[in-house]
Amino acid sequence: MTKIRCTWCGTDPLYMEYHDTEWGVPVYDDDKLFEFLILETFQAGLSWITILRKRENFRVAFDKFDYEKIARYSENKYNNLLQDAGIIRNKLKIRATISNAQAFMDIQKEFGSFSNYIWDFTNGKPIRNNHKSLMEVPATTELSDVISKDLKKRGFKFVGSTVIYAHMQATGMVNDHTTECFRYSQV
Repeated sequence: MTKIRCTWCGTDPLYMEYHDTEWGVPVYDDDKLFEFLILETFQAGLSWITILRKRENFRVAFDKFDYEKIARYSENKYNNLLQDAGIIRNKLKIRATISNAQAFMDIQKEFGSFSNYIWDFTNGKPIRNNHKSLMEVPATTELSDVISKDLKKRGFKFVGSTVIYAHMQATGMVNDHTTECFRYSQV
């Protein structure tokens, strides 16, 4: 029997694996939340499959998404990243990754963890949507607007409402699997 999935993942094996094992699963671990934040910021203006295909390159280039190391990147490291053909070589997004690592740690100091901060917006629980088709799934919500605005106030870059909503979907803050998808009732 064929599994029914959200239509956005199509038949690409990498996309299907990501959909089946990661997308929409609640993430409370700061390391993983930071990884998704970085990947989502690089995804802005591009397709998610492009980022997924480069994910391991990003992991190597950005020291396994170690925000403490990234926050201390030198100008030399920044220039090396600009030469790394395995990642998206966008000057502003690379700079944003460094400053976002610093802002991420500021939030940890204030709230005990980034997870405490971000999940407080949903009272610690995923929002379960009931979308029957991909056409019903929004690109932004009032909540993603609020989170985006708050993150920007705290010094984050490339965290517009669309990026934040994608982050919320990826990390399970919202369950946007369509109701017919086999993962809808699992996450």
